[in-house]
Amino acid sequence: MTDAPISADDDILDRAAAAALALVADKPWPAIALRDIAVKAEVPFAELYGLADSKHAVLAHLSARFDRAALGVDYAESADVHDRLFDAAMARLEAMEPHRAALIAIAKAEGVLVSASRFPRIARAVLEAAGVEATAPRLAAMTAVWARVVQVWRDDEGALNRTMAELDKRLKQMADRLAKIGAGF
Repeated sequence: MTDAPISADDDILDRAAAAALALVADKPWPAIALRDIAVKAEVPFAELYGLADSKHAVLAHLSARFDRAALGVDYAESADVHDRLFDAAMARLEAMEPHRAALIAIAKAEGVLVSASRFPRIARAVLEAAGVEATAPRLAAMTAVWARVVQVWRDDEGALNRTMAELDKRLKQMADRLAKIGAGF
């Protein structure tokens, strides 16, 4: 299977996302303007603005890139739901890992509510990546799992052992609780 060619628009957004992550290493996120991102990315501001009219839109593109890591995981037919969910969530976290410091700085600057507003979209991608229909109860449960796991991930430097243990525990709890309300897998 060959990868689809990267469109010019995706290239601009990828460069903008990389620039945003690089800029936050030197400057607080609130002090970075979309124009700063365009300059750092070496893309015309008008073109970037046409694709992403705010820093939040650049972050949405970055988040979608991380989601694609989860969505790209291949599973054996015999893999159980827990393992598929675990692998999808870990693929996303591993895609985020090289950018840990920048992502943490952005999340702290944005505040809990803004950061958490992205969690349902992430949870949907993880569920769908694992082949699990994102019903309302499952989506709410996976959003709660993601919120807790990403909190542990922020403090878990190294091999991500604590993160993996937390994810495993929370997925098992989620399955048990969903089964109790008739919304299981």
